[in-house]
Amino acid sequence: MKAFGYSKATPTLGEHSLQAIELPDPVATGSDILVAVEANSVNPVDTKIRANVSPQSGYKVIGWDAVGTVKAVGENVSLFNVGDRVYYAGDLTRQGSNAQLQLVDERIVGKAPASLTNAEAAALPLTSITAWELLFDRLQITQSKDSKPASVLVIGAAGGVGSILVQLAKQLTNLTVVGTAARQQSVQWLTDLGVDYVLDHSQDLNQQRIDAELDEFDYVISLTHTDKHLDSIVEVIKPQGKLALIDDPASFDILKLKRKSISLHWEFMYTRSMFQTDDMIAQHQLLTTLSELVDKGIIKTTLGEHLGKINVENILKAHAILESHQARGKLVLEGF
Repeated sequence: MKAFGYSKATPTLGEHSLQAIELPDPVATGSDILVAVEANSVNPVDTKIRANVSPQSGYKVIGWDAVGTVKAVGENVSLFNVGDRVYYAGDLTRQGSNAQLQLVDERIVGKAPASLTNAEAAALPLTSITAWELLFDRLQITQSKDSKPASVLVIGAAGGVGSILVQLAKQLTNLTVVGTAARQQSVQWLTDLGVDYVLDHSQDLNQQRIDAELDEFDYVISLTHTDKHLDSIVEVIKPQGKLALIDDPASFDILKLKRKSISLHWEFMYTRSMFQTDDMIAQHQLLTTLSELVDKGIIKTTLGEHLGKINVENILKAHAILESHQARGKLVLEGF
């Protein structure tokens, strides 16, 4: 099969960061399904792995978001059949979706939304799983419009995770949803997605909260530059509030959370697959629910830009955009 990978990590992106390679076709056994990849999307995790993780031998194939058709199933598979159209975010410990064929455990796969194109569906899995787990597993927010009113501030809300998270929060909870963005393009994007207020994270967040006559937030979800925003987060969050984050701050002074008894929650959507947790099938279940929400018109795709075919040039272009921190929505590739 055709694939795109590398034999050595490259912290600085360049034309030699990825190569077109030929690899043996994988064989499905156990609980694995074999998927013919038709579209995928590129995420910040791709750039981090490419920059920092070299394979022990051979080539590492990255890419952990895909839509495709099931070509074969292992002997223990019960959730899918050959011919099913599926979507998933994969497993960091295995080869990725920048390949014509990919093996993936059925417990982290869902049937793709029937109402979306391959490119539109490819934008959803990784960010949707992350957003869902942030809201409902880590912060344990109630999925009900009748629950007690509360508020959430989402820092960096116009990116891939934020774009799906604000939709889930608005459609499935009783939260007042406030997002942050610095560029007018991103402000409009968030407004179109239905957020209640948009604040500028390049300015004083607490003063903007006061000016907008907003109470302190019950929850803060920080999706980027948490170390830079930590002092502001402590200012705007309620005493006994909850802070969740997904990024990798270079430094983080947890003592700043003590005075307000702020609880801290990490989200890493690969924990379940990486450690084969007992509840690993929860990702199949949430992807299934998400497909239903999309097909009912409740949640919409967060496709930001279609960059063309899955090849070295376009994958590297996506990495460059992500490393510039200028992406809005998801970057998608389609076809070989």
